[in-house]
Amino acid sequence: MRLKSARANSRFTPCHPVELDVHDLCTCSSPDIQDFHARMMLDLSRRDVYSGLKPKATQLSEVRPGSASGQGTNAESSANTLLLKNLRLFNGSLVLDDSVCILIKDGVIDSLLPANTDVEGAVVIDCGRRVVMPGLIDAHWHTTLAGITQLDAMSADPGYIHLIAAREAESTLMRGFTTVRDPGGPSFALKRAIDEGVIAGPRIYPSGAMISQTSGHGDFRMRSEIPRSSLRPLSVTEQLGAAAIADGDAEVLRRAREQLMLGASQLKLMAGGGVASAYDHLDSTQFLESELRMAVEAAADWGTYVMVHAYTPRSIQRAIRAGVKSIEHGQLADEETVRMMADNDIWWSLQPFLQDEDANVYPDPVRRERQRVVAEGTARAYEFAQRFNIKTAWGTDVLFNPQKTSTQGRQLAKLTRFYAAHDVVNMATKMNGELLGLSGARNPYPGKIGRIEAGALADLLVVEGDPTVSLGFLETPDATISMIMKGGKIFKKSF
Repeated sequence: MRLKSARANSRFTPCHPVELDVHDLCTCSSPDIQDFHARMMLDLSRRDVYSGLKPKATQLSEVRPGSASGQGTNAESSANTLLLKNLRLFNGSLVLDDSVCILIKDGVIDSLLPANTDVEGAVVIDCGRRVVMPGLIDAHWHTTLAGITQLDAMSADPGYIHLIAAREAESTLMRGFTTVRDPGGPSFALKRAIDEGVIAGPRIYPSGAMISQTSGHGDFRMRSEIPRSSLRPLSVTEQLGAAAIADGDAEVLRRAREQLMLGASQLKLMAGGGVASAYDHLDSTQFLESELRMAVEAAADWGTYVMVHAYTPRSIQRAIRAGVKSIEHGQLADEETVRMMADNDIWWSLQPFLQDEDANVYPDPVRRERQRVVAEGTARAYEFAQRFNIKTAWGTDVLFNPQKTSTQGRQLAKLTRFYAAHDVVNMATKMNGELLGLSGARNPYPGKIGRIEAGALADLLVVEGDPTVSLGFLETPDATISMIMKGGKIFKKSF
C-alpha cells in the first residue's frame, strides 16, 4: 500500500486514520537510531580522551621532568645520531661482548662498530660498562584491559577506561617492555596516541576485539541479556570494542573483516573455554572448524594470521586444521597434539600460570580447581615445548587485575625454573619478535625488533644486571633498568 503524507490532511487526528508517508515517520526512538547514537557518543568520548591528553610540547627535551620522556640530556633527546660506548652487549649468547659500540641513526641501529670507534656528529652515551640488551616484548598483554577490574570494564565510562590504559602503557614501557602484542581489547586509539607521541608507551600489535561465539570465552554478557534480540543494543563489552560475538561462518567472516578494517595486525578468536569464565567450561570446544577457517581466510587475504585462545587437545587440533598459526595457552595439550603443532610449524604462546603469588585469586572452588589443573599443565607444557622443539613465545596475560600489572618482569624472570636465563631473554626478545613478524603486510612497525643488529629498530635497555646469569634485575625495574630507549628515543636514563 502506498503511503500518503499526513500533511495533506490538516484535520488529521488519531480518530481519523490517515495513510502516512514513510519520510514523515519519526525514527528518533527506534532501536537502530539509539544504537547509532550510543556508538557515536562512545567514539566521541574516546576522541575527547586522547585529544585532551596531548601535551603542548611533544619533543622529548620539552616534556615535564619525571615523566616517561625527557630523561636524557637535551642533546641526547634531540639527536638523530647516537653512539653507545663503554658497554657489554647481550645479544643472545652466553658471553657478553665488550668489543663493540652501537651506532643509532634515525631510530634504527645503523651498525655495531669496534669499541674505540668515534663517529663525527654523533652524541656519545657512555654506558659505564653496564649491559645493553634488546627491549623486552610481551606477546600476550592486554593493553586496555590489564589495569582495570572487570567491574570497571563493564560499568565505567569509556573515557575512564582509556585514561587508565594510557597510564598503564607508560608503566609498561618503564618496566622495559618496548613492544607488546595485544590479544584482545580496544587498543587502536591507545596505539595511535603512543605512535604519535601523545603519550609514552610500548609499540602495540593490536588484535582488536576478541572474537567469540555465543557462550564462548569472550561472551561477557549477563544471564539477563539472553536471549539476544535485534531490538537490543550490543552488550557493553561489544560497544567498548573488547569483544565481538559471532555465530556461523558469515558472521565470523564479518567480525574478522571489521577488526582488520579497524587496523588489527592479527586476529584473536576464542576456540575453547577458560579458567575465569562464569559460563563456558574449561573443557569446552568453541567455534566450528568452518567458522575458524573463515577468520583464517580473512586474515590470509590481508597478509596476516589468526591466534586462538585454547587449552585442550580437541580445541587446539581443530584450530590447527583450520589454519591457525599461534596457540595461546594450551597447557592441557597432550603429546599427540604437541606433535601436531610441531608438524605444522605452529607457535606456542605460553604463560607461566603456576597458581602462585602472581595468579588471580578466585573465591569459588570451581575456578580454583580449573586454575590448579592449568598450573599442573604448565610445567608439562614447557617440557613438551622443549622436547619437540616448538617455537615458543612468552606473555603474561594479565587481565582485569591492576594489582598484578607490576609483576610483568617478575613473571618473565620465573621462567628460569624451566630455561636458562639467557634462553628466557631470547624468548622475550628475539623469539617474540619473530612471532610478531607473522603479521606480514599488516605489521605496523616494519623492521626487525627484539634484536641488536644493523637494520633493527633501536629498542634497547641498559641494565644493572647480567642476563647470562640471573634475571632478578627484571623484578625491580625502577632500580635496575638504567636506560630505556624505544625507536632511538630515550624514555628513561638514570646515569
